Amino acid sequence: MQSTAAVSLSASAIAGGGARSEATRRPGGLRVCGLRGEALACPSLRISPVPARLAVARAAAATNGAVAGSGGFDYDLVIIGAGVGGHGAALHAVEEGLKTAIIEGDVVGGTCVNRGCVPSKALLAVSGRMRELHDEHHMKSLGLQVSSAGYDRQAVADHANNLASKIRSNLTNSMKALGVDILTGVGTIVGKQKVRYGKAGLPDKEITARNIIIATGSTPFVPKGIEIDGKTVFTSDHALKLESVPDWIAIVGSGYIGLEFSDVYTALGSELNIGQVTFVEALDQLMPGFDPEIAKLAQRVLINPRKIDYHTGVFASKITPAKDGKPVLIELIDAKTKEHKETLEVDAALIATGRAPFTKGLGLENINVVTQRGFVPVDERMRVMDADGNVVPNLYCIGDANGKLMLAHAASAQGISVVEQISGKDHILNHLSIPAACFTHPEISMVGLTEPQAREQADKEGFEVDVVKTSFKANTKALAENEGDGIAKLIYRRDTGEILGVHILGLHAADLIHEASNAIALGTRVQDIKFAVHAHPTLSEVLDELFKAAKVNSGVSHSVNEPVAA
Repeated sequence: MQSTAAVSLSASAIAGGGARSEATRRPGGLRVCGLRGEALACPSLRISPVPARLAVARAAAATNGAVAGSGGFDYDLVIIGAGVGGHGAALHAVEEGLKTAIIEGDVVGGTCVNRGCVPSKALLAVSGRMRELHDEHHMKSLGLQVSSAGYDRQAVADHANNLASKIRSNLTNSMKALGVDILTGVGTIVGKQKVRYGKAGLPDKEITARNIIIATGSTPFVPKGIEIDGKTVFTSDHALKLESVPDWIAIVGSGYIGLEFSDVYTALGSELNIGQVTFVEALDQLMPGFDPEIAKLAQRVLINPRKIDYHTGVFASKITPAKDGKPVLIELIDAKTKEHKETLEVDAALIATGRAPFTKGLGLENINVVTQRGFVPVDERMRVMDADGNVVPNLYCIGDANGKLMLAHAASAQGISVVEQISGKDHILNHLSIPAACFTHPEISMVGLTEPQAREQADKEGFEVDVVKTSFKANTKALAENEGDGIAKLIYRRDTGEILGVHILGLHAADLIHEASNAIALGTRVQDIKFAVHAHPTLSEVLDELFKAAKVNSGVSHSVNEPVAA
């Protein structure tokens, strides 16, 4: 990564931070995101039958929240930003009977749908198939013969663009169907519970809201000294258009974005015998945000066998786009001494140094709120804090704009949590239960703490950490697919059985992680989850074996229900 300022995916951010949040110690009287068994026993925690919840949503949709009434305000809730976080909050708000509007100055779907996780998955789907078809040894081991495999670059780019358009349309239609008012323009907070919005050349409109959620997301972070031309030096926003497959591309930053694009470029470039990738990483090791053991194995599987080299411990102090027949020039300096090390000459450079919050122009100065490196300060309930450290009433911020965990599904979860609060049900989201995934081939996924973070916490709090691992090479389904490369790793407390973290590298790791993340969210301990039954033969048995391998101290009781004899 290039710079620590405003970079989204630091080691602590990816794994949820090095210390257990205050939310993990909340008393049972709060309605929380299942952090402990006693929290689940709380009388205020109710799970409504699905038909009843749908009936409320449908009734509210007919009059956009007339169930609750707006009490003199234009709306019960106004959301600034219609990305994944704003969308999730809006749908849940209508379900809770709140009259809701969402303001969007660009296009519905935000970064994730239009310039991020959605179109990138389309490209990765293609790269995965190309990689498999070009793996002659893999094909022969399955008894398959493939004479040749090629691709149409424009058709691949169209697939990514069409997918984004389809999901964007789905999101828009889902809000319209439930009666959410979609207001077009740039939203600005002009005072307590007041928002102004409008487009250039048109008169602004002002509305009032009982509650306001800021959900404005983020933009690619470009460090100083890097000149973007959108053609030969570009961010992920440009790369997703797939206007070319460079012969040799440097990727600055080896986090999620950089790894996924290295997968795309090396797979698509292999057909033309191009696709050389060079990583430039500021820290001393690649993939610094991942669990070190997983990162080491990922380098052996995802980096070393491919046309990828790397420079670690260096900054790209200056990058000049290609012009007048000259290549892209990248000046590297030592990250510690700042001395010049060398100059790279490549065909293109992708800047994947994280993301910066998009919070300018929100009018925060009108309510005495000062951003921190661009991020809106919030407490554990996503309530915005002013410059004096006080909660700003009826104002919340979710998603990338608050910097707690810069993932689309985290933004949605935060939005739903906020709606629960303004509906009268106190709710705290446990960010350590939110999973993350990197959609390389094979995939990487994680939830909770890394092993170093867990051991650091154990040293401070005085408990024992244990680690168990299982291999995909022992899984029948993985072997049937001839995809045995991979491991799953469980980090837990031996004295209580609490799951602290789970990390997976292997086939469909992004899908497998949710059993672990749900266990953390619900407070399920390893001594309980080992009794869960998994279909055979499936990849889920990788986690089944993982939980069964964990040993807790003798005398530790079950945290949920004791198994009942047949």
